[in-house]
Amino acid sequence: MNKILIIIQREYLSRVKKKSFLLLTFLTPILIAGIYAFMIWMMMKDDTEKRTIGVINESELVNPVESKDYTTFEYLNNISFEEAKKMLDTKGYYAILKVPQDVLESQTAELFSFKQVTIEVKSEVGSQIRNHIETIKRSKIIAEANMPDLEQKLAATKTPISVKTIKFGEDGEIKQSSTEIAMGLGFAMSFIIYMFIFMYGVQVMRGVIEEKSNRIVEVIISSVKPFQLMMGKIVGVAMVGLTQFLMWVILTGAIITIGSAVFLPGIDAASIQQASSLSELPAAGQSINQAQLNMMQDVLGTFDFGYIMSILGGFIFFFLAGYLLYSALFAAIGSAVDNETETQQFMLPITLPLILALYIGMAAAKNPEGAIAFWGSIIPLTSPIVMLVRIPFGVPLWELLLSMTLLVASFIFVTWVAAKIYRTGILMYGKKVSYKEIWKWLRYHR
Repeated sequence: MNKILIIIQREYLSRVKKKSFLLLTFLTPILIAGIYAFMIWMMMKDDTEKRTIGVINESELVNPVESKDYTTFEYLNNISFEEAKKMLDTKGYYAILKVPQDVLESQTAELFSFKQVTIEVKSEVGSQIRNHIETIKRSKIIAEANMPDLEQKLAATKTPISVKTIKFGEDGEIKQSSTEIAMGLGFAMSFIIYMFIFMYGVQVMRGVIEEKSNRIVEVIISSVKPFQLMMGKIVGVAMVGLTQFLMWVILTGAIITIGSAVFLPGIDAASIQQASSLSELPAAGQSINQAQLNMMQDVLGTFDFGYIMSILGGFIFFFLAGYLLYSALFAAIGSAVDNETETQQFMLPITLPLILALYIGMAAAKNPEGAIAFWGSIIPLTSPIVMLVRIPFGVPLWELLLSMTLLVASFIFVTWVAAKIYRTGILMYGKKVSYKEIWKWLRYHR
């Protein structure tokens, strides 16, 4: 046991002291925050590119499209389509819009261009023509009904409904929840688990290959058993991953706290949860709109202490158990080959369950109680990812315990199998290993 602890200490300290680890640990939260800020800025940024579109209107509609913002529509009267097509070059038109004579029946217009038009232009053209046609149809219906105020009466019947989700606790306590937050949280955690398992599992495999190719392992094996070396390496890298994750949680929390204090000074969680409208917020809160206030109230109402601890505890367990399960397989692969190129034939059976788990997780987010979600969260090779998608929605205790038990049992079995491959393959050089050869190693009795 002492030898395993020494190996764990060596693997842990040798990695956390690297500059690459420190840079990745401290810069990743900032980089992620910057990427999300950039994405939000890009989505909020309006299209300011000036474009001129020639319009051939063969229909009975009067000016079906009108210039708006940075898009200008020029009507080409008494001009054939071939002549208009030439104007794409001579007059620098961005596109030519053709509104056919039967547009009311076909409900189709054509937009011609030498290059693919943007989604904003296509949507704007379709929206304007659709609104124009709908206006004509409404006017005809109102005239036939002989009710001048019919349109106002119909508009008054439109009633937006906001559905709030409320959960009952086991003790009968009522608490606010959010389906969107649970879905987003499940997706985020499952992707992080996938990334961590793959990233740190590959580190174990590369470490084994490096020690094997440098013949360092021959010296190490003289002092420790192959199983002790494999477990020390696996657990040491697991502690590195856990350290990095906890640092990311702390740094992300600090960034959010500082950002809130800078951009929304004087506003705390209590004032947001108690406010029923923007007018009840401090002056600094007037910069947000009602939709943003509702979203913030949903987040704060969902993330109570018990909810956070259940998610954090589930993440840590399934990360460690899932990583230990897969890293044992990665270590076995590393011991069976002489270089990283030879690992490709053995990587597919390991990566397929992880990729499949991501797709099952998408289905689980839509139907957390479905059969696919249930079995995906029970089968050990997919449960580390799928169960984390289900946990934010609430999972029965017996299902959670069953998933954890099977995952731990599978880790013990896979570790036993991987150790048999490891102890033989770690000292095997110069021979291209096949699945048949690995099967022989598993049947050895020592």
